[in-house]
Amino acid sequence: MQKRFYSLAIFLLGISALSCAVYAQTSSSPSTQKEARMTHHATGPFDVKLNPLPAYNDDKDFGRMSIDKQFHGDLEASSKGEMLAYARLAYVALEKVTGSLRGHTGTFVLQHEATMVNGTPTLTITVVPTSGTGQLTGLEGKMNIIIAPDGKHSYDFEYTLPESQ
Repeated sequence: MQKRFYSLAIFLLGISALSCAVYAQTSSSPSTQKEARMTHHATGPFDVKLNPLPAYNDDKDFGRMSIDKQFHGDLEASSKGEMLAYARLAYVALEKVTGSLRGHTGTFVLQHEATMVNGTPTLTITVVPTSGTGQLTGLEGKMNIIIAPDGKHSYDFEYTLPESQ
């Protein structure tokens, strides 16, 4: 059963490779002050390890996985998270990222939401609003995952930070 959910997780992470694009909406800041914001892009490779976790129930279509990532490039960071998947139809995940984004240090949380409808995948990965800490306070953005034909993973992270950051 662990192999089944590991292959399910790889499949679900790979849906972005099938679609060649990841769509997300950037959340707006709850701040009442108007802040000057400029959109930036960060790119680079990352390594990911997924490990099965015990199920909460007896339904064999549900699976849980831990997520351990190491980001390289513009985002030099590590992350830890958890994924919940249902069959080959959907997964949700949260991961806390700790490190440096183009020299700005701190943490933030990424939220994943993926579905497969009639063979068409959709994946959305966004920064959880107000989750940034340290020099990443006020971070907003969306992340695209790219999986090359050889299986190597990379990211394209479109983000904004308050001008003072």
